[in-house]
Amino acid sequence: MPVIKSAIKKLRKDRKREKQNDAIRASIKSAISRAKKDKKPESVRDAIVLVDKATKKNILHKNKASRVKSSLTKIALPKGKASTKAPAAKKTPAKKTTPTKAKK
Repeated sequence: MPVIKSAIKKLRKDRKREKQNDAIRASIKSAISRAKKDKKPESVRDAIVLVDKATKKNILHKNKASRVKSSLTKIALPKGKASTKAPAAKKTPAKKTTPTKAKK
């Protein structure tokens, strides 16, 4: 146990944060399992929102969050669609400019 007053306070805060983070992790885990079980777009969206919030609070690593979201997205896609990418938009050609006359 810490002896210094600030260390005691830090331990108290750390324990409180740990409980909050554990609750968030548990809710993420249940949302992911629910999404995998239901395979409904609504449950998948809810799980992805929770994963994003946890990533923003540094509870999940961003690469793990990306991996989880990718697997959830694959679950929610219909069987016929292989890719989630939208078709590439056509680029318009740049306007040609006429050279300006140099001033003398």
